[in-house]
Amino acid sequence: MRSVSAQRLRRLRLVLTLLFTTLNAAGLILLAWLVVRSDSLHGEQLLDGDLHRVTSTAARLVQYGDAIVTDYIGRDVLGDQCPQFAVLPGGATPFAPYYSARNCVEVNRADLDVLATQTVSSNLVLETYINDGDVRVRTEPLRNEFAQNIGAVVAWSDARGVAAEHQRLVLSVAGGCLVLVAAVALAGHALAGRALRPAAAALEQQELLLAETAHDLRTPVAALRALAETALRHPDQRAELLPRTVRLAGRMGGIIDGLLVRARLAAGVEQLAIQPVWLDQLVTSLVEETPHDGARVTVTAAATKVSADPALLQRAIGNLLDNALRYGKQPDQPAIVHITVAGGRVTVADHGPGIDASLAEDAFDRFTGAGGSSGLGLAIVSWVAQSHGGTLSVYNAEEGGAIFELALPVLRD
Repeated sequence: MRSVSAQRLRRLRLVLTLLFTTLNAAGLILLAWLVVRSDSLHGEQLLDGDLHRVTSTAARLVQYGDAIVTDYIGRDVLGDQCPQFAVLPGGATPFAPYYSARNCVEVNRADLDVLATQTVSSNLVLETYINDGDVRVRTEPLRNEFAQNIGAVVAWSDARGVAAEHQRLVLSVAGGCLVLVAAVALAGHALAGRALRPAAAALEQQELLLAETAHDLRTPVAALRALAETALRHPDQRAELLPRTVRLAGRMGGIIDGLLVRARLAAGVEQLAIQPVWLDQLVTSLVEETPHDGARVTVTAAATKVSADPALLQRAIGNLLDNALRYGKQPDQPAIVHITVAGGRVTVADHGPGIDASLAEDAFDRFTGAGGSSGLGLAIVSWVAQSHGGTLSVYNAEEGGAIFELALPVLRD
């Protein structure tokens, strides 16, 4: 399709594809953000849960008396495990800081003192990151029997393993989103094309109908004009020319009717008007009514009856004859066409240059005809043959010229 309307349909398909992809991509991005956020929170919860276990256990192991005693902590296996922890004054009651024995991750003790002081002064549990996010820290107030803050328990853990797992998840989710967006775009393009297919088919059918109308009416209109001009120049011949003019006008009306029927059949709103047809009589009558313009047309016909739509069949054979008269001749020579009718077959042979073997398969495609023709006439013939369960073949004769053979199922009595 080459029309502006066809271009608009293509643009509409792209717009629908873009809209479909954008909406789905927005949903995927939101879902991906939720997944990433949930994993990040889950990782922090795992770290904080482990740190809370350490701080609460260490707080229970601290003894109170005249001074704060941390000896019991050193006897517990907690001090030899990770996460690390410390019991710090945090600006409250002075006592010697205690640090667990095992070194799991290096931290700046000054940073731990600052966090401990913040916890004691605010009386709140603090959970945060230090060392550029590589270490997760939890600080918990240490209270005596009078609920007074006397220090803080600080625990810290290496967060790089959890961060690495989270980063891998982020990359996986991002890659998955890209693949899904690409798949959604392809699916949207396919769905948009499928949704617009009826409109595109209707538009193509409309354009084809216009092209077929111009193709089929070109020859009758030219002949009608020639008859009218002859009648104007030779008034004495009007009595002879008038019947031919009426017949030609009737043929043009039949062509228009056939085009409308073709369009309705293609749209599925009408069925073929199948009936018994004497193929030899139809071809003979058609040849007699077709202007030859100096060409020599001979017909050899045997009685044969087929089951077909007579209007469409007449149109198809007329296209074959018109094609032979126009293009089946040598330069500056009148066309010589011989038509044979027998056994449900109509063979139209000319004495022209023939048809290129490399173009023979494309001869029945629309707008790809050989010899300077549009190819639409042969495409119509091919469609008529297929709609009647027949075939259309083309080949070159050994002595030169092209041979077109329309084969239809024979109606047995």
